[in-house]
Amino acid sequence: MDTVNLTHHFLIAMPGMVDPNFNGTLTYICDHSEQGALGVVVNRPIELELSTLFEQLGLSLPEPLHHQAVYFGGPVQTERGFVLHVPPRTFSSTLTVNDAVSLTTSKDVLEAVSLGEGPEKFMVSLGYAGWSAGQLEEEMKQNAWLSVAADPQVIFDLPAEARLPAAMKLLGIDFANLSEEAGHA
Repeated sequence: MDTVNLTHHFLIAMPGMVDPNFNGTLTYICDHSEQGALGVVVNRPIELELSTLFEQLGLSLPEPLHHQAVYFGGPVQTERGFVLHVPPRTFSSTLTVNDAVSLTTSKDVLEAVSLGEGPEKFMVSLGYAGWSAGQLEEEMKQNAWLSVAADPQVIFDLPAEARLPAAMKLLGIDFANLSEEAGHA
């Protein structure tokens, strides 16, 4: 079987996606290997603002960031924070995806933001999306997802509702034209 590494790719949920956790989502894949895959949903803000989250953690937050949304990152470990951000800084628990995106799970990234020393661009989510060995490959075969090489600007420079259509544009497809039926030539 050919293995495709989807690290630094977007997964676009197909219209027929029945799992409510992923219906209508755009997921950024941070790590994909033979052991499985880890990603963060980047287009599903929740009813929690950064100011509230920082308050709960006992941290101050620079005023311009108060109303920034926190996102549903996926159904796994929803009590934990996952921060997608631009390098170059790394923290005590940072996975460097590539030279454009890092994922940090340690609180020190939020402490740095609190001090005005955090990453220039970042997105905070609660939870992540995880796939066991071979599971994502199987879902790809079943046409549950489309994939496209990720553009970090989609995550960091666009509002949540514009991210899925922008990822579709990277593929050259209008989401409205997608069918729920899988085509086999």
